[in-house]
Amino acid sequence: MSKLITNIKQLTQIRDKDISFISAKKMDELPSISDAYLLIENGVINDFGKMSEIPNFGNIETINAKDKIVLPAWCDSHSHSVHTGNRSDEYMQRIKGASYQQIAENGGGILKSSSQINAVSSDDLYTESKNRILSIIKQGTGSLEIKSGYGLNYESELKMLEVISRLKNSLPIEIKSTFLGAHAIPKNYKKDDYLKLVIDKMLPDFIDKKLVDFVDIFCEENYFSVDDTKLLCNKAYELGVASKIHTNQFNSIGGIKAGVEFGALSVDHLEVINQDDIQALKQSKTMPVLLPGCSFFLGIDYANARNLLNNGIPFAIASDFNPGSCPTGNMNFIISLACNKLKITSEQAINAATLNGAYAMGVSKKTGSISKGKLANLLITEKIDSIDDLPYYFGENLIEKVLIRGEEIN
Repeated sequence: MSKLITNIKQLTQIRDKDISFISAKKMDELPSISDAYLLIENGVINDFGKMSEIPNFGNIETINAKDKIVLPAWCDSHSHSVHTGNRSDEYMQRIKGASYQQIAENGGGILKSSSQINAVSSDDLYTESKNRILSIIKQGTGSLEIKSGYGLNYESELKMLEVISRLKNSLPIEIKSTFLGAHAIPKNYKKDDYLKLVIDKMLPDFIDKKLVDFVDIFCEENYFSVDDTKLLCNKAYELGVASKIHTNQFNSIGGIKAGVEFGALSVDHLEVINQDDIQALKQSKTMPVLLPGCSFFLGIDYANARNLLNNGIPFAIASDFNPGSCPTGNMNFIISLACNKLKITSEQAINAATLNGAYAMGVSKKTGSISKGKLANLLITEKIDSIDDLPYYFGENLIEKVLIRGEEIN
């Protein structure tokens, strides 16, 4: 099936297909063509260029994008979007002065989400999660990483991963599955015993069932140590699965260095970072993923994006969509927040939320840029003056159409 987009005010994020991510020094650049066209064939970008040079494509379906910008759909490389219920009561507790750690110590936080997951049926979890994800697709997300980690036992972690697999098969976007069994320590386990279950039983079984694209761990004080992280990453490496690490959210304890050592695809959060962490990231292929929505909701420090850029380190931004610390998957808001609080430009934010986000979830060969041969996962904005309008109007969704594999999402 063919589809043509014409009179595009600005066709944005044009890259060579072989570019896997945008380096720090080039994150302020966003290659584009003014007054452009783009041809879609069978869900893939087939051709694009200036309207003055458009070939005769014959009588095919056409979208007139006059005064509108076309760019790749958002690539959200960090989410917990398979969950059930919410934790709005904890939100009010924090407003009254309770800390994230205090709530967790009193049985809230991840453990509350775990009890909710354990109580819900697989079908209900699938339906609730699918509706949630359909909503964020309409807001522009074209690729999504989804973590387990609220099960905290064999049966419920398996349930979450099987739901993610069903979502992969039923939704048109790119979805990657991350096993985060080492998210917290369940009440009925000692840490070492639970970690052994995760490493020796859950991980090999779930990989054997073909339910795992990546492995993750929460490397943080009172959760899992650097040594725990190395054990898990080493086992994942032996089994042929790449790692992603939650680290440096509240403390810097060496999780970044461990991630780089084991070739982790990404290290995520990084609200707290020191010079040793910076040195570890330099020259590595591990992508930092910054989560400003979490800082906004919890009222904690924001990651120091400028420090990363000044040290030649690129990054991605993602939603961290979850019920406890960022109950939104709206990447339009996340991009606006990143500009406002991380003090980055529109170009840097869009690079972080498209191609660098795609790299951080292993799909940059398929999506994340306007490149011939990549999936036609595209956003068509409303009539706007420039890309700066996207973060400027922080409370609005300026995306008029979302095309996934060339088909409009209604």
